Amino acid sequence: MSSTPWYATREEVKAELDVKETARSNSRIDRALADATDAVHGLTHRVFYPVLATRGMDWPARPASAAGVLRLGRNEIISVASLMSGTVEIPEGQYLLRRADDIDEPPYTRIELSLASNATFGNGNTSQQDVRITGLFGYRNDEIPAGIITEELDAVETGVDVDAAGSAAAGIGSLLRIDSERVVVTGRSMLDTGQTLGGDLTNQNNNIIVPVASGAAFAAGEMILIDGERMLVDEIAGNSLLVRRAWDGSPIAPHTTGAVVYAPRSLTVERGALGTTAAVHTSGTAVARWMAPGSIRQLCLAEALVDLMQGRSAYARTAGAGENEREVTGRGLKELRERVYVSHGRKARSTAV
Repeated sequence: MSSTPWYATREEVKAELDVKETARSNSRIDRALADATDAVHGLTHRVFYPVLATRGMDWPARPASAAGVLRLGRNEIISVASLMSGTVEIPEGQYLLRRADDIDEPPYTRIELSLASNATFGNGNTSQQDVRITGLFGYRNDEIPAGIITEELDAVETGVDVDAAGSAAAGIGSLLRIDSERVVVTGRSMLDTGQTLGGDLTNQNNNIIVPVASGAAFAAGEMILIDGERMLVDEIAGNSLLVRRAWDGSPIAPHTTGAVVYAPRSLTVERGALGTTAAVHTSGTAVARWMAPGSIRQLCLAEALVDLMQGRSAYARTAGAGENEREVTGRGLKELRERVYVSHGRKARSTAV
């Protein structure tokens, strides 16, 4: 996968389809998620994940530019680290971040110089790239805790070991932050949890209680592996894990006391993603997961599922005949697209040139 995150994860798609863990299905799902993320960008005319960058803009952008108002266009911003005009830095407090509806939260769509200051744009030799903004660009930087790393991480390693909470929170395609560095999860592999099965399990779906030495070593939502069977931890009661058997298309099987319990706690990541720099992190450092808006995640998931289902039928899912024949994607998807465009779409503007 690329070094940009997706708005849904491979695991979420597989949970909907209940597909088996194979390289072929994984690559197909990854391709569908990448296409679905691009489709979201095309529909809404914006990028939602945060990107740390320095971007230059002309001033005046056009002859009719309002005095002291820099419209950002598609360069929506979450926060500003520095604002320069030519070689002159405009300090914080001498400008305001604004948006058209005057709600004081990202995404900000324009920068206005404070009328109470003497700050000006146009300090460069030409109008081209007169203003340079360093900051966090994107729609919003909403994060949730996603566990900790369990070993020291140097600046070049691409394997990150996390705890149970991190295993449950992260999926392939997730965007994580460790200190100030962002990483994109591109793979997961199993690690020994240090726990073993505390009692025999039969190969029956109603045998869902997995006894372990310490339930605190696991997290609800985490997937575990015992022998060749994957299980999803739904709840934890003391030292008993309540699981869904034969998860992720794996075969249900009997297991004996003492079998080692594994979990996908080793993450393969793309380091220094979205403009950040790879750095050293100590064991125990907190991990945060960036969260896409709910409807954006849902649309990405829906687009990927439709892509996969159409692909399975060789894109033969159609209705009608002759000139009236059309591809069938479902009324629900059409309504979801419309709802997302209304709630999150950046309405296209045209400018005379």
